[in-house]
Amino acid sequence: MTLSAPIRKVFQGVADRRQMFRMFDRHAQRPGRWENDDSALYCGEWFEIGEAEHNYMFDVLPPLWMRGDIFAMREFLTGSITSVFFALTIDGRPRYFHGYCDVSDRRSPEVLRAAIVEREARPVRAMTRAERLEHIWSVTNDDYRGYADGRFPHALRGERIVIVYGADRCRDFKLLDHLTNTQIAAKLPVHLRYLPDTIAA
Repeated sequence: MTLSAPIRKVFQGVADRRQMFRMFDRHAQRPGRWENDDSALYCGEWFEIGEAEHNYMFDVLPPLWMRGDIFAMREFLTGSITSVFFALTIDGRPRYFHGYCDVSDRRSPEVLRAAIVEREARPVRAMTRAERLEHIWSVTNDDYRGYADGRFPHALRGERIVIVYGADRCRDFKLLDHLTNTQIAAKLPVHLRYLPDTIAA
């Protein structure tokens, strides 16, 4: 698996079909799209989907390969990165997931599978700060998110930005990674705002 691409959950809850297709390319607005190797942007991203969405994707094209409860899409997103779908039983319940793997490394789907099971088998619902930020990025409309441009210092250009509102309802773009806890809470749906920060092992 691409070393610079940590495994990361990018959406809290079960994505419906519209959300799933939108998250297939969460980085579509990136500057210089396709000019560089963008593998690290995608490799290791994962989120939960429903059974109907899992089965729909299985029927779209013949899979590149199948291994038990895992299949890979034949079409590659970039380089050797492609969609991998998982049908897993976690705590006795069938669940379904999509993730991006570097299939040039035969171990990467199993590594991702283990990470998903480990994350989802925890008894307490919680979200880390990184998961909160990724969820915000996933659900924010393209008109309200983008990438740092000439308004930002040169070293920050290309970093993800989202619109934030001040006390006077004035709005401005701010680096996603620099959002305060208050700004993060304001951007999350109500049912996610008060989840614990620490994920119990």
